[in-house]
Amino acid sequence: MRTISQSHVLLRNRIELPDGLGLTTEDFGEDWNFVRLANTLRLEKQLTLHGWSFVRIADGPMRNGVGDTSQEAIASGLKLALRHVSAHFNAAEVEHMELTQYPWFFLAKVRVLPCIIQQGVALSVANESETLPVARSSRHLSAQKATLYPYFAGGMPQLKKMLISSRTEQAVQQ
Repeated sequence: MRTISQSHVLLRNRIELPDGLGLTTEDFGEDWNFVRLANTLRLEKQLTLHGWSFVRIADGPMRNGVGDTSQEAIASGLKLALRHVSAHFNAAEVEHMELTQYPWFFLAKVRVLPCIIQQGVALSVANESETLPVARSSRHLSAQKATLYPYFAGGMPQLKKMLISSRTEQAVQQ
């Protein structure tokens, strides 16, 4: 089994890459492959030389994995995190790992950053507005404060009174 560490890059099995890039990959499972490069910076530099871009998304899924060894726990957490990467992303970077050892097992927290590898610099975004219709709300809220006050802020004094009275009742019981 490959040693998994931060800044490893995984690619989906059917990813389009520039001709002549010559990446060597290793099967990871779950429809993903490891890239056998030292880190993401080298991959990004090679893609840029071919006129392609490597775009990272700022936040990705973090999942926990359990295993008999540290690498089994990391692989388990990584597989779970990769399952939550949208199909729109064709790559993922291992961004963060935390490992905790317990007497009989290891627990790993793994975060991946979804990435897009594509030709050119402009980020292509899938247009899903036609496939996800949005129903319009039939209710409209009035913009006048006097109308909104009874519904939103009217309950606050009552909640505060209930909180104070419950605290005094607890103090009296003790």
